[in-house]
Amino acid sequence: MKLSLSTSELSAANAVSLDQEMRWLMEVMSVRFNHYFGGDEKSQLLFPEPPDMRGEGSDYASLITQLGLQVPHRIVLMLSLLPHIQPALLDRFFIQNRDLARTYTEFGGWKGKTHAGFLPTCETAAFIIAGNNMQQRFQVFSLFDDEQVLLSKRLIQIERSDMNEPLMSAALTVTSECLNRLTTGVDHKPDYSSHFPAKRISTALQWSDLVLNPETRFEIDNIIAWLSNSTSLLQDWGLERSVKPGYRCLFYGPPGTGKTLTATLIGQKCHVDVYRIDLSMMVSKYIGETEKNLANLFDQAQDKNWVLFFDEADALFGTRTETSSSNDRHANQEVSYLLQRVEDFPGVVILATNLKANIDEAFARRFQSSVYFSIPDNEQRLLLWQGLFQDPGKLGSDVNFQAIADKYELAGGAMTNVARYAAICATRAKRPYITQQDLVAGIRKELIKEGRTV
Repeated sequence: MKLSLSTSELSAANAVSLDQEMRWLMEVMSVRFNHYFGGDEKSQLLFPEPPDMRGEGSDYASLITQLGLQVPHRIVLMLSLLPHIQPALLDRFFIQNRDLARTYTEFGGWKGKTHAGFLPTCETAAFIIAGNNMQQRFQVFSLFDDEQVLLSKRLIQIERSDMNEPLMSAALTVTSECLNRLTTGVDHKPDYSSHFPAKRISTALQWSDLVLNPETRFEIDNIIAWLSNSTSLLQDWGLERSVKPGYRCLFYGPPGTGKTLTATLIGQKCHVDVYRIDLSMMVSKYIGETEKNLANLFDQAQDKNWVLFFDEADALFGTRTETSSSNDRHANQEVSYLLQRVEDFPGVVILATNLKANIDEAFARRFQSSVYFSIPDNEQRLLLWQGLFQDPGKLGSDVNFQAIADKYELAGGAMTNVARYAAICATRAKRPYITQQDLVAGIRKELIKEGRTV
């Protein structure tokens, strides 16, 4: 049914389902409060039956039925959603203990910087589900295990402000992708932020615009083959027990030789998203913060069919040092943690560097492929020049791509800069075409930037 609904219809269907579920949760909360404060805690508590979501066309109904979420799961999930959809329904947790003139510890909760309402913690969920029943409380603990459905399927996330504080004091929040799916019906693609230091990259170029030598292209085709057929490859060849599902590649070579473009085109070919990781936001001088940032990134990507592209990977994947100080030990711990997460990631990880020697050997040994991107030879440079200027009408009669391809050794990225500079020169001169002089002037600028003689 979902496939036949428009976005507005899905949003409306989600609103109906969530309204039913909220009414049910309010009844559950009332039962818990009455039982807890009614002086009859030893009597058996029976929660009302949750709404039957079978046959409904909403995303929320599909989630409940497909994952088989039971009453405790549904309570936790709705509790994480309430601050976003009906925050006032949690105001009852603001009631104060008259004896202590403060809110009840057993309610949990945390206060945001700008949000005036009650924000739930795992303790809040434990109170609603278990009250003072110790055995049931221990069962609630398992709901927040990484392997359990709520966390493994990225429906909720928990965040502890301090590792020394109780587990149940962790903030209970819904993930942004789950929130979007259960409200607007739109699958969320995370964008760059301090909590997600990665940017989805794409290109208008095609494979015909990329010029690679045959050896490099062969390795790239192997990556595409794995990305497109990994499940069947593991099953057909009986490799499930001995080979992990992920694929790790190293792209190395001089700047501007097509490493980033190749990663983007791989995603385009296989219809998957490519995320470029901002290592400046990932690495922190504070102990434990880098690992925390890495964990958040890999957790969000775990069940997505993404390609993670670490550009200028030396900053994080660099060679480990001898442990002569606590800083060295901390840096080595970061590399070791990263190595473990990369190995366990079921998708494709691509590391890019200008110098292969800068990458830690422990990573290099675990790469499925190391792909060298060389400076193009004169024949490849000719193809690149011709690809940059496909309209002959924009070229002056003196332009000779063969001559500059033979004379000047440049990478594709530098050629793009030359093309831009030449177009600017022609525009300033009020000419509708580019001359050989424009191109040579741009080439000279690029050579000077690279510290090479003109």
